[in-house]
Amino acid sequence: MKSTTPIKRAPELKAFSHDHHHGLLLCWKIKTGMAKNIELKRIKEYVNWFYQNHLQTHFELEEKYIFTILEADNEHIQQALKEHRRLNDLFEATSDLETNLKCIEKELEAHIRFEERILFAEIQKSATKAQMETIEEIHSKEAFIENEDANFWT
Repeated sequence: MKSTTPIKRAPELKAFSHDHHHGLLLCWKIKTGMAKNIELKRIKEYVNWFYQNHLQTHFELEEKYIFTILEADNEHIQQALKEHRRLNDLFEATSDLETNLKCIEKELEAHIRFEERILFAEIQKSATKAQMETIEEIHSKEAFIENEDANFWT
């Protein structure tokens, strides 16, 4: 069995990693809801709520403050931006709910793993102290607030 070393995350990026944790939970909730045969419309309503209340702002902050630390033509930045566009399209889609939700679950998880394992590691190595301080300052200090009304995954 392959052992993995825990990721050493810079303190300034921890709030974004915490967001990623909630994104991974969203993926789990989608998968769990579908396995429990929860009405797809109900799952999609929660997914829309999560996107509007958490993910859109997260993407905007990453693009404005984190991704700009590296050169715009950096292959990892280009990949992250492409994945953000694709995910935005998936979240905003209204047709073929089952396929759409499965794609969100799969692609969001892959995107988060990419950012955590590759992109953030590269950014940590390249960022100046001032850039890292800015990253820490711009992220909301508010705790994640769950939409308890949607609780279909328990």
